[in-house]
Amino acid sequence: MSGVGVGSFFHEDGHPWLHRTVRDIASRGEGELAAIVQEKTGGRTVRVAHIRGASGVEWTTAAGNIQLVS
Repeated sequence: MSGVGVGSFFHEDGHPWLHRTVRDIASRGEGELAAIVQEKTGGRTVRVAHIRGASGVEWTTAAGNIQLVS
């Protein structure tokens, strides 16, 4: 993704959807995108989205599973 750097704790800085409402297509949940984090697992790097729902409870999903809610 152009213009997105990796900051502290492997968070992607400058993601255009940060703090906007997104939908997790896997769970069909909606909430605010709190972070995209690059995690190393099994010798590879995966991008994980952290979403905070209206209740304040946060969950994670693969970054490829999120859609921007208009």
